[in-house]
Amino acid sequence: MTILRQPTRAGVRDAAEKVARILPPTPLFVQDIRGIAVAFKAESLQPVGAFKVRGAWHRLTALDDAARRRGVVAFSSGNHAQGIAWAAKRLGISATIVMPTDAPAAKLEGTLALGAEVVRYDRATESREAIAGQLAEARGATLVPSFDDAWIIEGQGSAALEAATQMAATDLGAPTHAVIPCGGGGLAAGTALALPDARITVVEPEGWDDMRRSLDASWIEPVGANPPVTACDSLMTTRVSPLTFDVLSRRDARGVAVSEEETAAAQRWAAEKLRLVIEPGGAVGLAALLSGKVAPESGMLVILSGGNVDIAAYARAMAA
Repeated sequence: MTILRQPTRAGVRDAAEKVARILPPTPLFVQDIRGIAVAFKAESLQPVGAFKVRGAWHRLTALDDAARRRGVVAFSSGNHAQGIAWAAKRLGISATIVMPTDAPAAKLEGTLALGAEVVRYDRATESREAIAGQLAEARGATLVPSFDDAWIIEGQGSAALEAATQMAATDLGAPTHAVIPCGGGGLAAGTALALPDARITVVEPEGWDDMRRSLDASWIEPVGANPPVTACDSLMTTRVSPLTFDVLSRRDARGVAVSEEETAAAQRWAAEKLRLVIEPGGAVGLAALLSGKVAPESGMLVILSGGNVDIAAYARAMAA
C-alpha cells in the first residue's frame, strides 16, 4: 500500500545522497547560446539512458523488507520502466512493467534485458493505470507511478541539485532559471523543490502541453481529444497529477510548447555541438531555447533528460 505524503526539499537532498552513493554525477556541458553561457545537464548518460533511475532508486530503497519481497509494478513507455527495472535488479526485487504496444523497441528491449516482466497494452483503448493497479492489487505488490509519487518526484529532483553543485564549482554561479522537459511533471516538480530560488519553465510537445495549459488556468487541464502524433513518446501523458501540479503552481512555473520540427532541430544541435544522442522527449527544453520560445540568460540550466532513441527515427531526424 502506498503511503500518502508530500514531496519536500529535504527529501530531494536525501535522494541526492542516495544516488551519489551508487552513481557518478552526469556531465554538465556549457555552450554559448546567442552569446550567453548556458549549462546543459546530460541525464541521457545515466546507466539506463535517462534521469528516471534517480526516482526509481529513491522509491525502491524506501520499501521495507516485506514490500520488497512482494515486488513492484510500474507503467511506462520506457524510461521509467528501465529505471525501475535497473533499481529492482540491483535490490533483488521482482518488477513488472506495463508498457504500450508502440513503445520504442530499444526501451522495451532494455527493460527486458534488466530482468523485468513486461505486460503490453494498447495506448489508445486501454488504461495503463488500471492494468497496473489490478496487477499490483492481485500480487500485493507496490505500485510505483512514473510521476504521481512523492519519492519519485524527490528522486528526480536530485538531478537539479547535482547540477547546482556543478554550476557552483564553475563561474556560472547558482541556477537562476531551469528549463525542463515535462510529461507528468516529476522532473520539473523535483527541480522546483531542489532549486527554490530559480525560475521554472516546463516544455512539452505541441498538443501534449497539458501542464502548460494547467498552469495558465490554475487548475488541471487534461490533454484534449485526438492529440497529434508526436515523436516524444516519453512525454505523452494525458493528465498531470495533483502532486506535480501543486508543486509547480506554487512556484509560479510557466510552460511552453515546441513543434516536432523544433525538437528534431534540437536533436541535431545536441549531436553536433555536444556530441550527445538525445531522444525527442529529452530535447524539448533545448528546442525551446534554440527556437527562441525561451530566451537564454545567465544562470540558465537546461536538462537533457534522456537519450533512448529509436535508431531509424533518430536517423531520419539527423537527415532532416
